[in-house]
Amino acid sequence: MVKQEKKSRYLAGISLAVMGAGFLMTIPFHDSFWGRLLQGGFEAGLVGGLADWFAVTALFRHPLGIPIPHTALLPNNRDRVTRSLTRMIEEEWLTKESIMGKISQIQFTERVLQIIESELGKSTVKKALQTLISEAVKAVDTEKLAPPLEKELKSYMSSVDAGSVIEKATNHILEKKYDEKAMDHVLEELGKWAAKDESKLALGKMGKQLIETTEADGLLKFAIQSFSQLVNEEKIGQMLQTFIQNRIRNVSKHDNAYRQLILERTKEEITNLPARQDLMADINEWKGQVVEGLEISGQIQKFLESAKGRLLSVIEGESFVLVYVNPVICRFIDSIKANEERITLIEEWVHKQVVDAIEKNHSKIGRLVKENLDKYDTETLIDMMENNIGKDLQWIRVNGAVCGFFIGLVLTVFKTFF
Repeated sequence: MVKQEKKSRYLAGISLAVMGAGFLMTIPFHDSFWGRLLQGGFEAGLVGGLADWFAVTALFRHPLGIPIPHTALLPNNRDRVTRSLTRMIEEEWLTKESIMGKISQIQFTERVLQIIESELGKSTVKKALQTLISEAVKAVDTEKLAPPLEKELKSYMSSVDAGSVIEKATNHILEKKYDEKAMDHVLEELGKWAAKDESKLALGKMGKQLIETTEADGLLKFAIQSFSQLVNEEKIGQMLQTFIQNRIRNVSKHDNAYRQLILERTKEEITNLPARQDLMADINEWKGQVVEGLEISGQIQKFLESAKGRLLSVIEGESFVLVYVNPVICRFIDSIKANEERITLIEEWVHKQVVDAIEKNHSKIGRLVKENLDKYDTETLIDMMENNIGKDLQWIRVNGAVCGFFIGLVLTVFKTFF
């Protein structure tokens, strides 16, 4: 670009020099027709070249350094030129209406979604998402998070009605026949206990004590004393052990009447348990006291720290973004694309934000141009303008000399014959 600039300047100077030299060289041949013709052409070309040189130079500086009026137009009118340029850019080239017109043609949502879809598979985006999510998890302060979680957990536990919980529990117990299973378990354990020798001795000792301490009168007292003398603790224990084991075996049978009676009574008590308002009130009060007394903030924090560590391990895995993040983003994008109403709302919102930004900041375009122009002193600014448009201006000088030459030829011919 600089070489072309210098070439055009040299060419303009050469054209002017050629015209001047040609004019001087044709003076001796002024008497001949061809001499007058060429002299007229060179003379007109010299005048045209000098006039255009003066005009071009007068834009940027005083020709030959002489302060001729109405020269050095740009330096002397810098403020006016700056204002005109700023106003032209702001009010004619980049008007609010023209910018808004172009903006209204842009489908932001469609373009953004396309960009997101095309970028999702790239390793840089994968790494960025991984880092972003990882840093977000690391930023979670479990120490600050534990107390509000404890408060919410206690609030929820306090709000739970014990009656509804117990009702669900009793229904589940009866549905799964846990009452029968519990009875069978008790009978089984009782049978194991009754079969032990130490149990037999304990039963015999208690039976003997019962006989000896029983108060009676008359014949009944005589009968009890006689029976006590006939049996010892071992025999009484054997009798009671056999009795208990027989009863356990009988009650363990599913068709046993006593078993059915016990189970019916048990089911009745279990079913009516939630309806006992006084008991439910006591349980709720006890539950509230227990909940208020719980100190689980430390346990919650430990759980959160453990969960945080496990989550970070998953996030740092090679397939985390591909398996967990990208599908979520793709489903979200598909849901937006499938909903024309949502896309329209998003577009309207985005365009409104852009329009508002243009309304608020359009005047800054002119100020920005002015600020950038004001950064340069006059000499530097003029030099920049001359370097950028100088090539075309130099061609004006060349064209002036060439056109003047041909016009001079025409005028000389006209003068000669007319």
